[in-house]
Amino acid sequence: MHKNEYRPPDRSRKQRFLTEDEIKKGKKSKWTELEITGPVRALSPALWNLHHLTALYLNDNYLQRLPAEVCLLTNLLHLDLSSNKLRSLPSELGNMLHLRELLLNHNQLRVLPYELGRLFQLQKLGLDSNPLQPEIYEIWCQPNGTSELIRHLLDNMPHPMEQPQRQWISLEEPSNPTSCLFSVMCYNVLSDKYCTRQMYGYSPSWCLRWEHRQRLIFDEIYTYAADVLCLQEVETCEFNNTFLPELRKHGYMGVFSPKSRAKTMIESESQNVDGCAIFWKTEKFLLLETHTFEFNQLAIKNSGGDQDILNRVMTKDNVAVAVVLKTLKGPDYPEEETQEIVVCNTHMHWDPEFSDVKMIQAFLLTTELDRVIRQMGRKPTDVPVILCGDYNSLPTSGVTEFIKDGKVDLTHPDFQRFNYNKKLVKMNPKNGEVRPQNDAYLRHPFHFKASYLAELMPFTNYTYDFKGIIDYIYHSTPHLKTIGILGGLDETYRRSVVGFPNPVIPSDHLCLLSEFELLPSSVRLK
Repeated sequence: MHKNEYRPPDRSRKQRFLTEDEIKKGKKSKWTELEITGPVRALSPALWNLHHLTALYLNDNYLQRLPAEVCLLTNLLHLDLSSNKLRSLPSELGNMLHLRELLLNHNQLRVLPYELGRLFQLQKLGLDSNPLQPEIYEIWCQPNGTSELIRHLLDNMPHPMEQPQRQWISLEEPSNPTSCLFSVMCYNVLSDKYCTRQMYGYSPSWCLRWEHRQRLIFDEIYTYAADVLCLQEVETCEFNNTFLPELRKHGYMGVFSPKSRAKTMIESESQNVDGCAIFWKTEKFLLLETHTFEFNQLAIKNSGGDQDILNRVMTKDNVAVAVVLKTLKGPDYPEEETQEIVVCNTHMHWDPEFSDVKMIQAFLLTTELDRVIRQMGRKPTDVPVILCGDYNSLPTSGVTEFIKDGKVDLTHPDFQRFNYNKKLVKMNPKNGEVRPQNDAYLRHPFHFKASYLAELMPFTNYTYDFKGIIDYIYHSTPHLKTIGILGGLDETYRRSVVGFPNPVIPSDHLCLLSEFELLPSSVRLK
């Protein structure tokens, strides 16, 4: 339930027990609210088994303590403890993340546990007639007293600052002594303009600030020292003023493309537009070509005036950036084995309601990569390709099916009600293998394989409202194979946090890191 969808319970509604006749006739009762009122001094442990409760009224009793087991009522939205004799509250109360109303009026509370700051969805906190500390009472009396007090408690709550460990998972050994080994990181760093208390109310304000998150992001980059970095949601000003100059000191060079809207803005406003960046270690690779794919411009160019494509795809200004790199010789990598490799980084549209747009964007992406490689005088299946990005698409989506399988049925549900069949035929690359008009599938010419398996990395994005895999690193076969990946977070740690970002994880995404073996062309051709 979204915070704004909550409606307080109706106290005027009358409840009654079923009669014996109603029970005999099989009539069922459904009650989600419970009121216990009277000279009650202690609560039965059986109460904490009523997990279905959404409202619990314990007001007007003689309770001196609230058992920590109250947090077992995980569906509770309304908790009234007014007019009791409570002197303290259990810190476990802060685990009741669904709470929208917590009434503590007319008690004997002097302090509040900082853990109440975790109740980021709380809309009403009743504290009247308590001997609270002046500082707490003053904050609560402000116009937005509930939200301000919750924020104050969360910001001042002690937080573990130890970085959670992620284990390196070796998948297989390199198969050839002259292979080029290199690593690739894919990371949505979460643009500063999207990192707000409105979006991430479960996180302390100080850990959402860019200065704090930026330090943690660079710590990760330097710790893992990937040979290629594919970053999403990098703001234009941050690329120019921070990422590029900082990473240059560590042997990287990079390219960047902001979302298409930047072209329509004055320069000062365009500096906050985010986009995609690729960095590479100059001791490992030489840059040969740079390409930017603007999906809305490609839609205009190839739509043939079709209104669905223009109205839905053209209005989304997502981009992809690609580079053609040449491997440089090393101690174990002779000069005659240097190869060209294409690395592409993209960030597709976010809205689940526009799954068809993401399908079109994936098609346009592979079409453009096909074009780039053919302009190199090569076939798409002859050139090693790394495809990174935040696809905003689950492993069960049509986008994932299309990229991994090389085709997707044109009647796939992700195309929604739109009949894109003939439209996509017109958009097929003229320099590629033209798809027959009666083909039931949308196709691309590459052979991609995901470097991560869901069982090894069950989520790449982790927030209170969403937990799932939407970030991917794909590689072409048989040129490349994954020999190792950075694993996910420990299950115990994951269960201890509401979501990301948090004080030690700077983005709502986790970075992906894969090590690849680039097989010598002489070996692949055997």
